[in-house]
Amino acid sequence: MGLYLRQLLAGRDFAKGNMFADQMANFVYLIGDDATNECMVVDPAWDIKGIVDFVEQEEMRLVGALVTHYHPDHVGGSIFGHSIAGLSELMAILPVKVHVNEAESEGIKLVTGLSESDLEKHSAGSEVQIGEIKVKCLHTPGHTPGSQCFLVESCLVSGDTLFIGGCGRVDLPGGDAEQMYYSLTQVLSKLPDQTVLYPGHNYASKPQSTIGDEKQENHYLRISSLDDWTSVMGRSRA
Repeated sequence: MGLYLRQLLAGRDFAKGNMFADQMANFVYLIGDDATNECMVVDPAWDIKGIVDFVEQEEMRLVGALVTHYHPDHVGGSIFGHSIAGLSELMAILPVKVHVNEAESEGIKLVTGLSESDLEKHSAGSEVQIGEIKVKCLHTPGHTPGSQCFLVESCLVSGDTLFIGGCGRVDLPGGDAEQMYYSLTQVLSKLPDQTVLYPGHNYASKPQSTIGDEKQENHYLRISSLDDWTSVMGRSRA
């Protein structure tokens, strides 16, 4: 008994029949303690009822939401003319605390309509307790100012910071190429090689990788200097 971790794919495990959700290929995660049957959902979006139903089928109790960043395909809102269900719909069904990085809170409120009282703000290195399971919040700016990854035991849920074979965009509002380089090389690359990588999207031929494999195979983790990095990704974008 111990860590409970489930990886759910939009368009397959929930939001079935939603072509846009299938195209966006978001992963949603459930992290918890299978001894206490408590869990939190990472980046709930697209089909809140479907996600909540899955939790209930697993005989787990949803006690919170963990947010990697504020983009609507991860938390709900409007994107490309589409309205996506997310945190506001979750709160209507099951009011829980939403755990965000302190630098991302304003973006979350703007996109989702949540209030200040809905949020639990975290800084780099903060821990969230789920039963006896501790989830460490790693602040990894670059894709957005308050992007964060979640480290639990030997597993990393990386949102849109690090993908299998890639990394998040830095050309959207709030993106910052130099911060992304720091997040990848000084934060995530410093994790043990055996750390299992669970990305925010299904962009590869496999759903998980390891930090060790990515350091060997992911071009973005093999760029050895900031000058080389910015020649590929561009200069910092505030």
